Amino acid sequence: MSLKPREHDARYGELDHLIHAYLGQSADDDAERRSVALTAYLHHTWHTRPWALALAERQLREYAENPPGRLRVRLGEFYSLPDIGLPNGDIQQWLLTLAEHLKESIEQGQVPPPCGPQTHWEWHARFPELGQLLGCWFSQDMPDEFADHEAAIGDYAASTDAALVARLLGEVHELLALEIEEADYALGLAELGMEVDPPAPYSASGWLALVADQLSSGGAPRGGPPQESAR
Repeated sequence: MSLKPREHDARYGELDHLIHAYLGQSADDDAERRSVALTAYLHHTWHTRPWALALAERQLREYAENPPGRLRVRLGEFYSLPDIGLPNGDIQQWLLTLAEHLKESIEQGQVPPPCGPQTHWEWHARFPELGQLLGCWFSQDMPDEFADHEAAIGDYAASTDAALVARLLGEVHELLALEIEEADYALGLAELGMEVDPPAPYSASGWLALVADQLSSGGAPRGGPPQESAR
């Protein structure tokens, strides 16, 4: 019998959240160095759910010190770690190393300064509703489904709960407030699932500003010819 969702979340929920930050990243943490994945997890969690860091540390230690025995494995009542590219014999020490890094970060109050997302996981953790918009309405099929980008935004606004539209608007403003390099805005749109280019002549950040303007006006496109982005 596999784990019930409630038991899974109570025993392994934050551990699972942390481990998924490593998918597609190198698990190359050691006693002196934090990986890019762990740094991204710390950055996002410190600024959104700081209480979860201690929970992650506890779940890491409990899993490393009490690995599932043969009976639990046979019954399916255990958390199966995703493949993170480490030999099985190295995983226990790696989990304990992560726990030590979390402990140090908590005890020393090492809150990472604000910055742009550094990994695919962090982009989606920080901007989930923007990822929903870009991945669903701006896939490679977008030109076959909508007349243009404004029509796609209008369809999103008309078919999505107002609270989620407001959340998206906040995420767009937060992303623009980062004032990162234009290449990083373009990378971010791609990481979040956008498979078409912004409409000419807009840059990635200029188009995001246009999206915010359209959503602020209720999803209806504004009149007049497009203006070149200042970014």
